[in-house]
Amino acid sequence: MAKRYPRRLSAGANNVVIALSTTEVGKLFSDDTRSDIGSEATKLKFANQVNDLCARFIRLDINEDLNEDMLVMERLYPMEFRAYEDQIRLLWLDVFEDELKALHDSGFVHRDLCRPSGTPGLKYDNIILTQTGLRLIDVGISVLKSDVSERMFKRFIEREWEEFEIFKKDFLAR
Repeated sequence: MAKRYPRRLSAGANNVVIALSTTEVGKLFSDDTRSDIGSEATKLKFANQVNDLCARFIRLDINEDLNEDMLVMERLYPMEFRAYEDQIRLLWLDVFEDELKALHDSGFVHRDLCRPSGTPGLKYDNIILTQTGLRLIDVGISVLKSDVSERMFKRFIEREWEEFEIFKKDFLAR
């Protein structure tokens, strides 16, 4: 049976996110995780220097009670997008698109807008609507341009724009 966390907010393929306070969450990195906490922190800090599209990095820490490493980030409170008119959704999408382009232009690609089929969770789990607009979480498989070839980076961007178009259609259709 999987380990239970009373303050759990969500769980992905490799990590659990727990509430630490009304303003902070901790993404737990257990001994058996395949994710690299240092790499994820570096990429999140990089994206945060460009704009506020990705959840804000706060610090790396240890959860003493659980004896697990954690990446501490700002706590986001998701809103239901279907409560808002198309014209407002279009505005959010325009801002999201501009901020995503700025990340790409600076050398960052998220790579996980749309979950692959067969992966647990909702299709667009990593895109969250908040009071400030659409935001991205989980930069675990994101890539910095400095870490890959130019061709690979361009391919990742092309795929991300394809995922964005799929998300856009779904976001406006519901």
